[in-house]
Amino acid sequence: MKTIITIGRQYGSGGRQVGQKLAKDLGIPYYDKEILKVAAQESGFCEELFENFDEKPTTSFLYSLVMDPYALGYNSNSFELPLNHKVFLAAFDAIKSIADKGPCVIVGRCADYALADYDNVINVFVSADPDYKIQRTMKLLDVDEAKAKDIIVKSDKQRASYYNYYTSKKWGELKSYDLTINTAVVGEEGAVEIIKKAIEMKEAFK
Repeated sequence: MKTIITIGRQYGSGGRQVGQKLAKDLGIPYYDKEILKVAAQESGFCEELFENFDEKPTTSFLYSLVMDPYALGYNSNSFELPLNHKVFLAAFDAIKSIADKGPCVIVGRCADYALADYDNVINVFVSADPDYKIQRTMKLLDVDEAKAKDIIVKSDKQRASYYNYYTSKKWGELKSYDLTINTAVVGEEGAVEIIKKAIEMKEAFK
C-alpha cells in the first residue's frame, strides 16, 4: 500500500474516529494533533504556538502567498511574515515531511491542500446529518442539546474559516475532495470500509 489518506470532518461526525480506525486496520501511522509536535520539532517553534493557532482562522492573508508560498520565496523561516503565517507554513512543511515517509492518515489542518501535488493521496470529507451530530456530541461530552448545537456550529465555523482562509478551496464543498461520506447513513465502521475499498480501487487503477 502506498496511499495517504487526508480526512476533513464536520464536528460530531466521527471523522477523527474513522481516521483512527482506518489507520489501525491498515497498520499505518495516524496524525491529528501529532502534526503539531512534528511541526514544532522541525521548525524550532514551541508546540504551544501551534496549539494556539491550530485550525483557528485569522483575518487577512496575501492571496498569492496562499496560492503558492514557495514561488514567492517564502518559507516557514521568513521573518517578514506574521507569526500565524509562519506557524501555518511550518505545519504545511510538517505535513509534507510526514507524507514523504509513507502511507498514513492525516486528519484536518488543510492536509489535502498541503499534499495537492502528491498523486498517491485520497482526500476524504466526513459529514453527518444534524441530529446524528447533536446526539453523538451530547453523549460524548455529556451536554444538553442546546450546548451540543452550539459546540457543533462554532467548531465547524472555525474549521471552515481556517480552511477557506489558508487554501484556494472551500471547506466541505464536494469538488474539494475525492470522497465524501455521511456517517449518519453508513456509520463509522461503514465509512472505514468505504475508504479502504477506495484505496484498493485507486491503487489497482494506477
